[in-house]
Amino acid sequence: MSKLLTVFGATGNQGGSVTRAMLKDASLMKEFKIRGITRDISKPAAEALISEGIEMKSADMGSKSSLVEAIKGSHTVFLVTTPDFMSGQPSQELIHGKNVADVALEAGVQHLIFSSLLHVTEATNGRLKHVLHFDLKADVERYIRSIGLPSTFIFPGYFMSNFTALQMLKKGEDGVYTLAYPVTEKAEFPLIDTESDIGKYVVATMKCRTKVLGKQILAAADYYTPTRIVAEFEEVTGKKGRFVQVDAETYKSFLPGPLAEEMLENHLFIDDPGYFAGKSLKESVELLDEVGLKSTTWKEFLEKNKGAFQ
Repeated sequence: MSKLLTVFGATGNQGGSVTRAMLKDASLMKEFKIRGITRDISKPAAEALISEGIEMKSADMGSKSSLVEAIKGSHTVFLVTTPDFMSGQPSQELIHGKNVADVALEAGVQHLIFSSLLHVTEATNGRLKHVLHFDLKADVERYIRSIGLPSTFIFPGYFMSNFTALQMLKKGEDGVYTLAYPVTEKAEFPLIDTESDIGKYVVATMKCRTKVLGKQILAAADYYTPTRIVAEFEEVTGKKGRFVQVDAETYKSFLPGPLAEEMLENHLFIDDPGYFAGKSLKESVELLDEVGLKSTTWKEFLEKNKGAFQ
């Protein structure tokens, strides 16, 4: 009988990447069935997954009783928790993560793969204490480890889609695309094409389960400085670009109030001590190589998304 992989956020960027990567992998699809979890299974994105043969269920991550049915029978679970940047209300990420972990342990899940991040407040000795979407994921990871659930932690890098969906490379009146950050030109951004690549790391993690249990997998193509990001943008698109280092208050003025301080400190963290605190990507690259996969480079992402820069 097939094992069951349950994917939370199956219609989102990370969960959607996992379902697509699984469907492309013939050997895992012989071994696993996929169940997708989302809030509303009547939406077109959920219906599209159903048409691919994926079982879809709705669940409320704030309710353990709701999660029991969602996780029941699962061998492996992919979990991503979602930050709430704009409501001004306390984030539910830690509650949601703990709820899923508790139910997964009770259900006998053999492998929980959690999309985690570093604890910024601790890594900076309290210098940067407003990057909640990092800290809370780190707190969830700590809880998962504390209850003895077999687990692996995938750390997504800095999303390449930030430069398109959020227009972080913004065209000015002079036709030049400006990358304005509160960091030095030596800051290193570990870039990832989330929609394309998170699923690759999950596939590799599932295929190498015993090797990666308890480990943190750094998911990024490479480290890119702002000047390299702009240089490769110019090379691929033929557009002019420039990097401008801005001060903290100027950077915050670009963003809505509830988001501004968190995003400022997020970028200051990239500058010092680093998004992954200076850790090498070598092991993660080798993990993908082992299963015949490669991450998407920034140039490859730009080739696919030239239309976003018009």
